[in-house]
Amino acid sequence: MESRPYLLHALSPLHVGTGQSVGVIDLPLARLKATGIPFVPGSSLKGVLRELRRPRDKSSDACGLHDAVFGPRRAKAGPEGDEPGDYAGALVVGDARLLALPVRSFVGTFALVTSPMLLALARRDLGGDAKRWPNVEPLGQRRARVASVKSCAVVYGADTADPRVYLEDLDLSVLPEEDTALDAWAQGLAGLLPEAERALLTKRLVLVDDETMSFLWETATQVDTRVSICPDTGTAAKGQLWTEESLPAETLLVGVMGATGTFNPAPRKLAADAVLDAAFGGEGTVLQLGGKATVGRGRCRLLAWRAPDARGGR
Repeated sequence: MESRPYLLHALSPLHVGTGQSVGVIDLPLARLKATGIPFVPGSSLKGVLRELRRPRDKSSDACGLHDAVFGPRRAKAGPEGDEPGDYAGALVVGDARLLALPVRSFVGTFALVTSPMLLALARRDLGGDAKRWPNVEPLGQRRARVASVKSCAVVYGADTADPRVYLEDLDLSVLPEEDTALDAWAQGLAGLLPEAERALLTKRLVLVDDETMSFLWETATQVDTRVSICPDTGTAAKGQLWTEESLPAETLLVGVMGATGTFNPAPRKLAADAVLDAAFGGEGTVLQLGGKATVGRGRCRLLAWRAPDARGGR
């Protein structure tokens, strides 16, 4: 089994929900049960990749390789339906979990906010490279609510004795010294982004305590009010006013894909590494995830992480 971490970068608001809710928000985001962390189910991502990688060439060789990676199609109902293969797909797609949430900031427009817990979970997924992904100490032990990287664009009074960060309506004290572990994370994650966009991360990444982070992923998401218009009257249809929750554009999520060698004997066998290459495609694949695609939701960029090899490449 080979595994490869990946990063999802939301280029527009992202709504991957759980259906209707009886809470304040009618269509909330999907969240992990125990922690409440927003996530994108691996099944959603795998389905989108399956359709995106579906071969234009309908030859048996191309279709066979596609089925080998993603699994054979289901049989249609009825006695004349297609017969599915008796093998599993070689690709395993894990859930994408929140890594950094964009939050409105009084200084610098917005901050990319993460926490020690989110980084600890991401560190497990990204591998054991302690230099690139160092352990981040809890902020409670350092008597501050926020840590930042050098020259962070969202810190107010960085040269004073009492630097502050203002996130939404929160006024938070900042560690006066640079957090070198967070800087390593910023540089490592920025290496996945196109060069022109790396400053968005390196100049805006801040670390808050876990309690503040849990408050933000509940309250700093995007909530839109939607309405359905009756075609006969041109006014709002009765009972068709609802709210839906989305992760804001610039959100970062992290997950892991795994693969084995292909199981079907034809047309040819693929090694696990080749299966992952086929799933990821080119660098920075743009895809549409979740619901509400016709109103601009769910445009994301998929970025694969490769550990540097012995020759210094990726």
